[in-house]
Amino acid sequence: MSTGPTGGGGRENLLYFAMVGTTFIGAGIYVSKLKHSENFLFMVKYIICILGLTAADEIYCLVLLFQVYRTLKEDKERYQDRINEIASRPQKAAAKEATLLHPEPQGEFLFLKSHVVMAIFSTANNSLFFTTFYFLAVEATETKAAPETEPQAEPAVGEPSPATPDSEAPVAPSETAEPAPGGAAESVAVPHKLPSHTPYLLIGGGTASFAAARSIRARDPGARVLIVTDEPDLPYMRPPLSKELWFSDDPSVTETLRFKQWNGKERSIYFQPASFYISAEELDSAENGGVAVLTGKKVVHMDVRGNKVKLDDDTEISYDKCLIATGGVPRNLQVIDRAAEDVKSRTTLFRKIEDFKSLDKVSRNIESITIIGGGFLGSELACALGRRSNESGLEVVQMYPEKGNMGKVLPEYLSNWTTEKVKREGVKVITEALVKSVTFKDDKLEVQLKDGRKVRTDHIVAAVGLEPNIDLAKSAGLEVDPDFGGYRVNAELQARSNIWVAGDAACFYDIRLGRRRVEHHDHAVVSGRLAGENMTGANKPYWHQSMFWSDLGPDVGYEAIGIVDSSLPTVGVFAKATEKDTPKAATEKSGTGIRSESETEETAASTEPSSSPAPAPTPEKQKDDYGKGVIFYLRDKVVVGIILWNVFNRMPIARKIIKDGEEHADLNEVAKLFNIHED
Repeated sequence: MSTGPTGGGGRENLLYFAMVGTTFIGAGIYVSKLKHSENFLFMVKYIICILGLTAADEIYCLVLLFQVYRTLKEDKERYQDRINEIASRPQKAAAKEATLLHPEPQGEFLFLKSHVVMAIFSTANNSLFFTTFYFLAVEATETKAAPETEPQAEPAVGEPSPATPDSEAPVAPSETAEPAPGGAAESVAVPHKLPSHTPYLLIGGGTASFAAARSIRARDPGARVLIVTDEPDLPYMRPPLSKELWFSDDPSVTETLRFKQWNGKERSIYFQPASFYISAEELDSAENGGVAVLTGKKVVHMDVRGNKVKLDDDTEISYDKCLIATGGVPRNLQVIDRAAEDVKSRTTLFRKIEDFKSLDKVSRNIESITIIGGGFLGSELACALGRRSNESGLEVVQMYPEKGNMGKVLPEYLSNWTTEKVKREGVKVITEALVKSVTFKDDKLEVQLKDGRKVRTDHIVAAVGLEPNIDLAKSAGLEVDPDFGGYRVNAELQARSNIWVAGDAACFYDIRLGRRRVEHHDHAVVSGRLAGENMTGANKPYWHQSMFWSDLGPDVGYEAIGIVDSSLPTVGVFAKATEKDTPKAATEKSGTGIRSESETEETAASTEPSSSPAPAPTPEKQKDDYGKGVIFYLRDKVVVGIILWNVFNRMPIARKIIKDGEEHADLNEVAKLFNIHED
């Protein structure tokens, strides 16, 4: 069957074969970099003569051939422009060097043009062909007379360099990834036009957003993802801010934000270095997509119907799909909120990198500091600052309304034991303390308690909980849960058909434990990852039971899952601890200090129960012998929460117990699954 033009007769067929032949010849010569342009024209004329075509047909063939040539040439130029653009990013000199290394073969093109023009003048009996072809040739020649690529401007100081194809692939946070030097300085954007539209918009720059970005890029490698955060820093992990960073021996730790984990391995607080990201200004033009972070910008309004948001500088950005991962803001005591500015300026609400830097500086230049709060954050900071007090003479006071440390979480006997542990770290503990007022007198803060006790101090750290950030709820018309706070979402973490919520701000339905809102690292990782998958069409429900952990220094730590509320009935099974039953030993074994079970998950079936005989469950009567153990939290005789006290890498077993939702007659037998009696 003929593939040529139909219904045109012999002349048209001849013309068709001439064009096909010259095109193939032209493509072959183009591949050989136009080294034989003269031979090429000779072959064209030879084919035309053999086919007996007229001069007008010759011009027609040359016009079409030139268009083919120009298309191929432009493809090469676009490829070369991309190469030059990538090469020019590190420095301006690279672009110049790239241009010199790839000179344009202008002489050969002019040679070709001269032959074509001569052929046209020699057969100028068709003015239309002559005019069209002449101006095409002149236009192309004038274009080639200009430099192929404009020299790229040198990147602004601190501008994040674009990701390479390898770095664009979603990878887990590197243990040795370099931090963004200077933190905020790395994130300063150059004054170019921001993208007006992005396929994936992530509001918030914390763990959940970063996990979602990785997940999106894993399922859609060419995705363009824009993260907007009001913080000046690139995405980073928060747990070390109250843990390992305080135990660093490096005097410049507040600048480097690098720390040694309990296992001695060093890493950065940042999930990825600045080179992992591309700048927001390049997002539209990035051929392979990428993740851009717009720092220091806050989304102040959300138009759900129009699929767009407004930033605090009135910039509008539209989106196809959006994730809200705004996290939370630290709560403050009302008495401090209502106090004078002298009190507020001497109070830290601990949450961000800048809070860590500020508190570190303050604690080195004052005589006393008081931490209000006995939960995870308050107790971790108390232990960290307590150790510093042994070296600097800093007085550290911790006060809270409960009877012991983490009294809302731990059973009373374990809370009391933990309180004694904190005291041994050099902390003065004041229990059952309800703050009545805070004033500033004689260069000191005076904390007045409701029972008449007074505490004079130089600085206060308020660690009294977190409020989910729901600032966008009103403008977006999104539902807020009246009991737990946060944006109310369905099982797939959706608040609307193209809006998802993850992390601290999400109030989700737990199929086993009911509606919940969780404020822990592991939940941020898993919910962010799932939201990212669902944004790319996975449609998966959230079934994961997230875990959390807390360390009171390198020697005592615990991991927990489910509902751990000290008001519930508990059963504890304990055993004598060994040197390997510490957070430090656990991280030495696992190789990571961020104990997110979602990142190092094992199956529950991989651990067999110990054959060692187990003693009866240890009640509150046992004294000062809580080396390691398992605490079960019960509701209607069913286990709904578990704490692993100095027991590590057994979280999959705990998850399975809660998932099964069975009533257990003897929890001592269940405790055997955790092998706590092994030496």
